[in-house]
Amino acid sequence: MAEIICSFNKDALTIKPPKKASFVLRLMLSAFAMACGIYICSICLKQMNLQNKNKFLFFEDFERPCYDTLVDRSQVPYLHYPKPKTFNRSECAGNPVRLFAIVSMQRSGSGWFETLLNSHVNVSSNGEIFGPKSRRDNASSIIKTLDKVYNLDWLTSSSKNECSAAIGFKWMLNQGFLQHPNEIVQYFNNRGVSVVFLLRRNLLRRLVSMLANAYDKDAKLLNGVHVSHVHSDEEASLLSKYKPKINVTSLESDLRGMESTALRALDYFNSTRHIIIYYEDLIKDPTKKLMEVEDFLKLPQMNLTSQQVKIHKGALSEHIENFEEVNKTLTGTAYETFLQADY
Repeated sequence: MAEIICSFNKDALTIKPPKKASFVLRLMLSAFAMACGIYICSICLKQMNLQNKNKFLFFEDFERPCYDTLVDRSQVPYLHYPKPKTFNRSECAGNPVRLFAIVSMQRSGSGWFETLLNSHVNVSSNGEIFGPKSRRDNASSIIKTLDKVYNLDWLTSSSKNECSAAIGFKWMLNQGFLQHPNEIVQYFNNRGVSVVFLLRRNLLRRLVSMLANAYDKDAKLLNGVHVSHVHSDEEASLLSKYKPKINVTSLESDLRGMESTALRALDYFNSTRHIIIYYEDLIKDPTKKLMEVEDFLKLPQMNLTSQQVKIHKGALSEHIENFEEVNKTLTGTAYETFLQADY
């Protein structure tokens, strides 16, 4: 019996794993646990990085403009989100702004047209910003001025500030516009500036208006003050009493020069997004033409008004001192139709 017990004990001892094998097993278990820990940590780190990335993207998306799904994608290059330095656009920061320029010639109705546009609650047109020569000395000064205007940092009485939907100004052809056409065209196309050409067909009536306005700068017929625009029929009647005498010797050449200047501008800026509005059409049917401009600038339709009153009304024979000479000079020429126009 004792032998059997002894034998059993020996068998029991042979079943127990050796100490070396136990150590290896513990080592393997430790390595497995360590690998699991590293794997779990890497998953956590990835999740943390993803969260941070999502936060960054969230703020980035907040800054990036969100285009209205109804907006024609072809119009996106013309939508801007300025960040002016002089004020905060507040809740209007997400509202797009369109950039425009009214390109015209003096005494072509541009002042009247601009007041009509500025009567729109969402339009800010800042007048003749390139009047001072220092702003148009060279292409660099022009671009610097344009940047300031289109960034909404050009503050005038016409500025609608944060909630403007269209921002622009008036640019006369003799104010550096034709001196740097390549740089300006490139700027307009790169920035998506829409150009409204406001021209006058009847250049003879424009000439009459120019001569009368030049005379009033010295004469100051209205209460000793020179004005280029009036706001009552009485004021218009007073200014229109002056009848300029036109130099018939250079008349055809003068009219041809005005015509050439306008055609040159249209040719230079043909590649820009533009619309051509004629003063005569605007006088004849202002509602129709203004709706065309609002559609061009993608503005909501509004009833646009102006307090300005036209100065020279009626037949040209009433406004030119030497009308008979002018009539004789232009009869039979390409400008003969200018004599009969009455508006």
